[in-house]
Amino acid sequence: MSDLASKDFIRARIVEDNESGRFGGRVHTRWPPEPNGYLHLGHATAINLNFGIADDFDGLCNFRFDDTNPTAEEMEYVESQIEDTRWLGFDWADRELYASDYFGQLYEYAEKLVLDGKAYVDSLSADEIREYRGTLTEPGRNSPHRERSVEENLDLLRRMKAGEFGSGACVLRAKIDMASPNMNMRDPTIYRIRNVPHHQTGDEWRIYPMYDFAHPISDSIEGITHSLCSMEYEDHRPLYDWFLDALDLYHPQQIEFARFNLSHTVLSKRRLIVLVEEGHVDGWDDPRMPTLAGLRRRGYTPEAIRQFCDEVGINRTSALTEIGLLEHSLRRDLNLRALRRMAVLDPLKVVIENFPEGEIDCLDAVNNPEDESAGTRKVPFTRELYIERDDFMEDPPRRYFRLAPGREARLRYGYFIRCEKAVKDRTGRVVELRCTYDPETRGGSAPDGRRVRATLHWVSAAHALDAEVRLYETLFMVPNPNDTPPGMAWTDFINPSSLTVLKGCKLEPSLADAQLGDSLQFERVGYFTKDKDSTPQMPAFNRAVPLRDTWARIKAQSAIHRAS
Repeated sequence: MSDLASKDFIRARIVEDNESGRFGGRVHTRWPPEPNGYLHLGHATAINLNFGIADDFDGLCNFRFDDTNPTAEEMEYVESQIEDTRWLGFDWADRELYASDYFGQLYEYAEKLVLDGKAYVDSLSADEIREYRGTLTEPGRNSPHRERSVEENLDLLRRMKAGEFGSGACVLRAKIDMASPNMNMRDPTIYRIRNVPHHQTGDEWRIYPMYDFAHPISDSIEGITHSLCSMEYEDHRPLYDWFLDALDLYHPQQIEFARFNLSHTVLSKRRLIVLVEEGHVDGWDDPRMPTLAGLRRRGYTPEAIRQFCDEVGINRTSALTEIGLLEHSLRRDLNLRALRRMAVLDPLKVVIENFPEGEIDCLDAVNNPEDESAGTRKVPFTRELYIERDDFMEDPPRRYFRLAPGREARLRYGYFIRCEKAVKDRTGRVVELRCTYDPETRGGSAPDGRRVRATLHWVSAAHALDAEVRLYETLFMVPNPNDTPPGMAWTDFINPSSLTVLKGCKLEPSLADAQLGDSLQFERVGYFTKDKDSTPQMPAFNRAVPLRDTWARIKAQSAIHRAS
C-alpha cells in the first residue's frame, strides 16, 4: 500500500482511510458523467482515476449517469459515453446506474427536509433569487417566502410534482444560511420545474433535482466511499456534507482534484458544442476534436490515452499540459503495434529504364521491426514507380542526400537507383524521373560496399491504390485559446490549417485490405488509420500523428541542459 500512497494525494488519502478502518477497508468509487455531450480527454483522466483507484485497491467503480437535467440530455450522449468508456478498456459489470434511478428516493428526502423545516418552496423569479443571494462581499437576504409553514411548503411541493405550475414558477430551496461566506450555502435550490420528458423516466416527473442535491444522496445510496470531483466542487463540499448530515445518511468522503487542461485545444463542453453547432468542425467525432470519439477516429489507441493519463497524473493545482506529451504517448504505443506500409502522398513518377517491361519482382517487406511475430509481406517492384516529390531536387543544397541528377538513393526493401534525367512539362515542372537500377543491390545493400545516404519509400505504379489522405494539425494556433485578449473571441484562434486533404495519393496494394481501427505507419510519413468515410472506390486515411517526436526532443534537450 505504501507504493500506492506515493502515487498521488488521493491514493495517499485512501491508504490513510483504510489503515484507520474507515469504511471498513472498502474502496468504492463512481464515474458520474452528465449525458449532455461526448466525452473528451478531460473525462478520460477522471475515468482513468476512478476505475484505476478501484482496481488498485481491489474495490468497485460504478458507472452512474448524472441525468438530472433533461433539457440538455439525449440518448445519443448516453450511448456514446458508454461506448467511449468501454473503448478505453474499463468495465463496470452490472453497475450501470442513473441518478434518475433514485428520483423517487430523492423526492422522499426532499419532503423530509420540508417536514423537518430545512427546506421551503420559494416563488421568487430566477433573477430575484440571484439578487437576494448577495455577492461575495455582501450577505444575502432572506426570501419573503422563507418562513412559509411546513404545511404550505409541503402542499406547494406536491403541487409542483403534480405539474400544476409552469417552469420557473417556483423552486424548492434548502434553508441554510443566507449570510454564509460560502455562496453555495445561501439557501441553494434543491428542485426546479422542468415540464419536459426525460430520456429514462419519460413523462413521469415534472420536477428534477439539482446536481448538488442528487450527487451526495446518490453516492450515499450506492455506498460510495470516496467521491472524486474536480476542484470546482471544493466549495460545494460543505453543501455535500450538509445534505447528508441533515438527512442523517451514510456519509462518503468527497475529494477534489485539479481539472485537466491541454494546450492548443479547449475542453469546455460548452465550447465544444459551439465548435460543432457553428460548423467549425464536422461533428463530435471530427478527428480534430479532443473527444474520445474524435481521437479514436483519428487513430489514437486506448492504451496510449491511458498511459498519457497516468503520466499526467492527478494534482491539486491546474496546469496546462503540452499536447506534445499526448502525441509522444501515442507514438510510443503505435511504434510497437502499427503495421508498416508505404504510401506516397505527393507522387512523382519514376521510370526504371533498365528494368524489364511487364516484369514484377516481389520483395519482402517487414510488417513491424519491433514485433517479429508480425511477419513480412510482399510488395511488387516494377518498371514504373512513384516516389515523394520532395525526395527529388534538381539542384540540391548542401546536406540534401536524397535523389538528384546523377545521384544514387536506396529504395526501401528494394534496390539502389540512380537518377539519369528529369522530364519536365511546358511550365518547367518536373513530371517524371528517368532512372536506372543496380540489380546487384536487391535488398538494399551493394556487394562492392558502396553506400548511399538516403532511403526512399515508393509504390509500384501498376499496383498503386488511389486514396485520399487527411493530415491534421492542432485545432488552435495558440497554446491557450481560453486566454483571450480584449476584443478577440476564442474562436478567432481556430487554426485554418488544422485539416489538409490530399487527393491522388498512391498507396501500396496491401492497404486495400486495411480495416477501420487498424494502426498503420506510413513509412517516413506518420501514423495513420482508415477513416469511416472510406468507400471501395476511394479509401480515406487519417493521420493520427507525424513521425517526428517534438516532445522527445524537448525532453532530451532539457536533460542536456540540466546536465550542463
